[in-house]
Amino acid sequence: MRETLERGLPELGVETGSIPRLAAFAEMVLERNQVMNLTAITEPKDVAALHLLDSLALLPLGGLERGRLVDVGCGAGFPGVPAALTRPDLKVTLLDSLGKRIEFLKEACETLGLENAECVQARAEEFAGERRESFDWAVSRAVAALPVLCELCLPLVKVGGQMLAMKSTHSQEEINGAKQAAAILGGKIEWVKDYTIPTTDVVHRVVCIRKISPSPGKYPRKFAQIKKQPLGM
Repeated sequence: MRETLERGLPELGVETGSIPRLAAFAEMVLERNQVMNLTAITEPKDVAALHLLDSLALLPLGGLERGRLVDVGCGAGFPGVPAALTRPDLKVTLLDSLGKRIEFLKEACETLGLENAECVQARAEEFAGERRESFDWAVSRAVAALPVLCELCLPLVKVGGQMLAMKSTHSQEEINGAKQAAAILGGKIEWVKDYTIPTTDVVHRVVCIRKISPSPGKYPRKFAQIKKQPLGM
């Protein structure tokens, strides 16, 4: 795991001094994965590449520094925890609806001494009622189709901020379908970038949606409505 990180981090502009804490977090994920479902990837070198390095690829692509970031549907903590570990000037909120995941992440953050991260158990559409338009970035990794994700994420982003969705390279249909949803919610697709995960041949994609005007107050709707009738569909 550490060898993979040593080879991959310099490509992303991340200091190798962060390796001990990144590796420690990955080991915590694998240990807890024995009793709860956190990841299907269990080979340490694959966890290093396909979780840690993949998450950290978002930093240079999105220009993530000095701001507030919410990881929507954070799951096992990717990409939010690696971002918080390597960018202490980021204030990271790890948001997930499953209590067991959040309890694990609270324990992990405490063990790692991660003071710039908070762990919140809530559904994204409910959390928007408390923290509406208060984040510079909302990021999400393989949570939902992009039109659905727009309604979960964009109401959390302040005007001028960005929603960054980590997707597969087979997502063009989603991107086309999300243009109207983004516009309804005050956003506009700003760029789409493909990247190769360091140390691998795996290519993934980031879709950036810029928040250009406030989201109408009636959004987000309840999740059942969002899922049944995604905006713009």
